[in-house]
Amino acid sequence: MNRGKTVFAQLMNMIPEYEFDKCVERYGGNYRVRNFSCRDHFYVMSFAQLTQRESLRDIENCLNAVSDKLYHCGIRHAVPRNTLAKANELRDWRIYADFAQVLVGIARPMYQSDYSFRLDIDNLIYAFDSSTISLCLKLCPWAQFRKSKGGVKMHTLFDIRCNLPVYVHLTEASVHDVNELDNLYIELAAIYILDKGYVDFFRLFNVINK
Repeated sequence: MNRGKTVFAQLMNMIPEYEFDKCVERYGGNYRVRNFSCRDHFYVMSFAQLTQRESLRDIENCLNAVSDKLYHCGIRHAVPRNTLAKANELRDWRIYADFAQVLVGIARPMYQSDYSFRLDIDNLIYAFDSSTISLCLKLCPWAQFRKSKGGVKMHTLFDIRCNLPVYVHLTEASVHDVNELDNLYIELAAIYILDKGYVDFFRLFNVINK
């Protein structure tokens, strides 16, 4: 745990606090917040991800088990799962989406310089595809996909040169893949790898070629 604590603290020290604060300010994330700020929320969810927690109860138990070491990780105190659940439900997700793009912008040049690409071309190369994530209808009745099945669809644009996702969008599972082309920002001279599910000649011409 000591080693994990040290690694987590080092990672959090690399976070550009000024950029994070700008994202919070943009959406008024800390308005009328007393104890559990957006930064606290980010630290706790990052801790949960890096330590592979599987539920809110699991996060709460883990934080309580190492409560005397949390301060060194930037987490001020253990967080009750009810507080975390409320923050996950009500806090503006755009804060973290915008900040994710900041982090991707920092990571891409670092990984590109370390990654040897097999093809001798200078263009940016992206792969675009979707994955359906199954969900329990009893727990997530809002995510009904079929009569007895729930789910959401995750559309991901992957930068092949640096092995990083640069765009992720969650939709209803019933949304057809090709519709997501309308939401993509197409970069000039970049190469996009798509499967047949994205063959729509009207969109390929009007969204991409134009």
